[in-house]
Amino acid sequence: MQQVKAGDAVKVHYTGKLTTGEQFDSSEGREPLEFTVGAGMMIKGFDAAMPGMTVGEKKTVTIAPEDAYGVRSEEAIIPFPKENVPADMILTPGMQLTLSNQNGQPFPVVVIEVTDTIVTLDANHFLAGQTLVFDIELVEIA
Repeated sequence: MQQVKAGDAVKVHYTGKLTTGEQFDSSEGREPLEFTVGAGMMIKGFDAAMPGMTVGEKKTVTIAPEDAYGVRSEEAIIPFPKENVPADMILTPGMQLTLSNQNGQPFPVVVIEVTDTIVTLDANHFLAGQTLVFDIELVEIA
């Protein structure tokens, strides 16, 4: 039986959960996820779980934050002058926004606090700092 190795194109079905059991993503009802193992297309821990798997095999892997979306960074907490927010835009904690970096690339942020002068934004990935649990089923090695 052929086993997955680095450089293989694979198709997988997966379900991603937090350690609390709360599901945050799944390929259920969709086409399998296709990626090249070891090419940096996936989080490190998911990629590392693939070598040695055979078609039809299922496994559950637990991935530490360092091998997933990283640890939460205080540097990703951004104080933004409220005067730079359009006057008709009402911001509330928990609201999701998209900003652009210096290169014009969009990145998501979440409003965490609003004062008279500052809007505090969190640019951490929403899964940063979380241990993730993935149920993976290898569907195909291309």
